[in-house]
Amino acid sequence: MQTRTFTTRSGATIAFPELGFGTAPLGNLYRALSEEAAQATLRAAWEAGCRYIDTAPLYGLGLAETRVNHFLRGRARQDYVVSTKVGRVLKVCPPAERTGQGKFFDTPSRREIYDYSHDGVLRSFEDSLERLGIDSVEILFCHDVDIFTHGSKEASDRRIAEFMAGGYRALLRLREEGVVKAIGAGINEWQVAEAMARQGDFDLFLLAGRYTLLEQESLDSFLPLCEERGIGIVLGGPYNSGILATGPRPGAFYNYDPAPQPILDRVGRIEAVCRAHGVGLAEAALRFPLHHPAVVSVIPGAQTPDEVTRNVRTLGVSIPAALWADLKAEGLLRADAPVPR
Repeated sequence: MQTRTFTTRSGATIAFPELGFGTAPLGNLYRALSEEAAQATLRAAWEAGCRYIDTAPLYGLGLAETRVNHFLRGRARQDYVVSTKVGRVLKVCPPAERTGQGKFFDTPSRREIYDYSHDGVLRSFEDSLERLGIDSVEILFCHDVDIFTHGSKEASDRRIAEFMAGGYRALLRLREEGVVKAIGAGINEWQVAEAMARQGDFDLFLLAGRYTLLEQESLDSFLPLCEERGIGIVLGGPYNSGILATGPRPGAFYNYDPAPQPILDRVGRIEAVCRAHGVGLAEAALRFPLHHPAVVSVIPGAQTPDEVTRNVRTLGVSIPAALWADLKAEGLLRADAPVPR
């Protein structure tokens, strides 16, 4: 698997495999996984060359981080890259008060407390290191200061202000001390990521689903800003919650909800162009974001070894340049989207 070398603000280098591994499914997202099944999926990712692992306290309320600990134990520290996130502190609670009921299953009885303050961020990071069983991570992201999580722009703005006044200073200190190589934020909206990029000195953003074969509005201003400032992008959700993997079938998901008809229609047109070139929709969707110079890795989800294998195989497919040209000619891909010629 090809790697991309990224240089941080502090001069450190991080080698990203083009295909990373996101651990939300290992936190029993939507369905419970046994420990054996989770470890088998991690082994499959490792054997395929996915040496970048992204996790977070939210994923299974610490369960995903603990499972990563079990897997990494005994492996050479220089052989992998880890990112985790801050902004939530987990507290033990009665089972009925557990966060994420109906979304995460069979997890520890903990509830999340949003805390983007200086001390809250340091506490969150310390807890994550304990669960991960390591004494440093390469990348530390501020997690979910966006509208999707907090419900309104006003609430998002308050969380950003809280972070910039407190937690941001903690991240700067951790980077200066070499405890982390890079700092950034994991965000669901490119507009929020851009607002943060203009306020602070960040290395990377983990952007979920906002630069895909279906959506390229972030080319308006955010991605050019990243190029200008040397900010890297880890692209999560390259399938837009599923529709770019499944195609426009009934019940297909887009942004965590059933896709509306205009989205189904547009994806159907994209899929038809792909089919005309003998390319699967998922194959084009997984490769497309990596053509942007700011994107260092994509992290689709995988719950099973077979899904890992499928992602690796999907990314390995050669995409003819004519496919991108035809998508642009039909108005299905922005003319300024970087693609091979």
